[in-house]
Amino acid sequence: MSASQPPRSPESPEPPRGTDAPTLLVKIFGKDRPGITAGLFDTLAAYAVDVVDIEQVVTRGRIVLCALVTSPEPGGTTEGDLRATVHSWAESLKLQAEIISGTGDNRPRGDGRSHVTVLGHPLTAESTAAIAARITSTGGNIDRIFRLAKYPVTAVEFAVSGTGTEELRTALAPEAAGLGVDIAVVSAGLSRRAQRLVVMDVDSTLIQDEVIELFAAHAGCEAEVASVTEQAMRGELDFEQSLHARVALLAGLDVSVVEKVRAEVRLTPGARTLIRTLKRLGYQVGVVSGGFTQVTDDLKERLGLDFASANTLEVVDGRLTGRVVGDIVDRAGKARLLRSFAEQAGVPLAQTVAIGDGANDLDMLNTAGLGVAFNAKPVVRQAAHTAVNVPFLDTVLYLLGITREEVEAADGLVD
Repeated sequence: MSASQPPRSPESPEPPRGTDAPTLLVKIFGKDRPGITAGLFDTLAAYAVDVVDIEQVVTRGRIVLCALVTSPEPGGTTEGDLRATVHSWAESLKLQAEIISGTGDNRPRGDGRSHVTVLGHPLTAESTAAIAARITSTGGNIDRIFRLAKYPVTAVEFAVSGTGTEELRTALAPEAAGLGVDIAVVSAGLSRRAQRLVVMDVDSTLIQDEVIELFAAHAGCEAEVASVTEQAMRGELDFEQSLHARVALLAGLDVSVVEKVRAEVRLTPGARTLIRTLKRLGYQVGVVSGGFTQVTDDLKERLGLDFASANTLEVVDGRLTGRVVGDIVDRAGKARLLRSFAEQAGVPLAQTVAIGDGANDLDMLNTAGLGVAFNAKPVVRQAAHTAVNVPFLDTVLYLLGITREEVEAADGLVD
């Protein structure tokens, strides 16, 4: 060793063999059974080869096992001996073997890495082909495909390299709408696993109902509330104006109606599973609503939420006054509350997830690191980072790389 080359420390292992070193790609196909992986590497061990890479997939009981190994060192057993032994071992188990000579490791992945999650109900061959072709057209390469869930939707994840996340998202969004699937594109890396705060809208997102309509039903003014809502949707009233106009119609209701409305609230399918799983993974979860604290506070307690904020109906002498008190939670307010929750949770905004369905949620969706439009209006779907158009709230877990098997395994544990 020359004086210019200091001795290698224990923390600095020997570098890998050169990229031009001879390697063998050993591929095994056939009916899966216990012991195949151990058997292959036990066979290869006799030739003192090093393992460079391993990939194994089992689909409907059929195994594809690939091992990239160094070629036998000169002077000992030959590559021909290795080939013959591997083929003989495979035949003894009624498996097929293919061995391909080459040099070096896998080619380097391109710059820019993303996860493309596709939700289909069902996921057709036509839509899969179109998505793969669109990825290729952006200069991206599909490095790996993995199924996240088979029900209530089919969810698969493509690991893509060679193109930027935003470019992929822009290219795939039109495909999603045309093919009837949901597509989410997020950057790969540690930040995806570090999204530690999820904030949801309430009405028509966490729950299936519009809370103001539940109150209106008890006040006998459903038609009037619906008329004001329509004015707001036509842009004739902003959110604050429409809120005050609708709440005014509730004046005189006995406060006991609050308990009745709480009992009538219906959670969206998958809501409990979503929250329970996120909490088990260490996420913090909150809700923001243009509805009322009289309902969101109850949801916070029942579901174990970390944060909740909404408007508050004024109550005097046991009756609703038809007014709200405190700051109004509107479109800008929801984004402001997301920032506040993130600060309290100690989570950067880039590592937050927001879920909502209406235009009132847009600022929040665009402020979060990942904004998910859940069964949303077209304008919201177009503006959000991604959209989910199936009626199961727990499908958002797949966008975070969490598999159905992991959810069910967690459900089998005792808290």
